[in-house]
Amino acid sequence: MVTKEEHKVVSACPVSAVLDLIGGKWKPVILYCLRSDVRRFGEIAARIPTISRKVLTDQLKELERDQLVIRAQFNETPPRVEYSLSELGRSMAPVLAEMEKWGMRYLEKRVEG
Repeated sequence: MVTKEEHKVVSACPVSAVLDLIGGKWKPVILYCLRSDVRRFGEIAARIPTISRKVLTDQLKELERDQLVIRAQFNETPPRVEYSLSELGRSMAPVLAEMEKWGMRYLEKRVEG
């Protein structure tokens, strides 16, 4: 049994393995948002205005659990938390770049069509 605390990739298919980690509506968008910089929660939320704060929190926790995102908490007043891509998360950059290129071509075709 797989709980929220332990996420296991159960497929031998490489595409399924990737989708197990970054599938869904928000995870690729969050990774894309973090691709070039360290961001605070509010910055991520502002860049993705259609995501609820609860969903963003849950998705960040899952990305952290799966070692794609690093959460750094600073003992300051007020508390500061920053999110960045881990080495594993940064290794997704070429995939995200290709998704961006494909998406741009697709959107251009929709406008033309």
